[in-house]
Amino acid sequence: MDKQEIIKITNAFLVEEFEADGDKITPDANLKATLDLDSLDYIDLVVVIENNFGFKVNPEDFHNIATFQNFYDYVADRIKQKELV
Repeated sequence: MDKQEIIKITNAFLVEEFEADGDKITPDANLKATLDLDSLDYIDLVVVIENNFGFKVNPEDFHNIATFQNFYDYVADRIKQKELV
């Protein structure tokens, strides 16, 4: 799966699951502020990621994710790790 496909899939489920404005989802936008995430929303986000991409998410991984680009990179790295196994 290439990065553009990851971005397309990710943005689609963020718009659907979090009722986000797709125009505000840009690589340098702040993930938490743009999606108006609270602690329960992060749990929902973990579930959606696991269901869409098939890997387990460690909640502490979100400590290093501030922007959508960080998020896309995280998903891409995890998919790459999964493919290597």
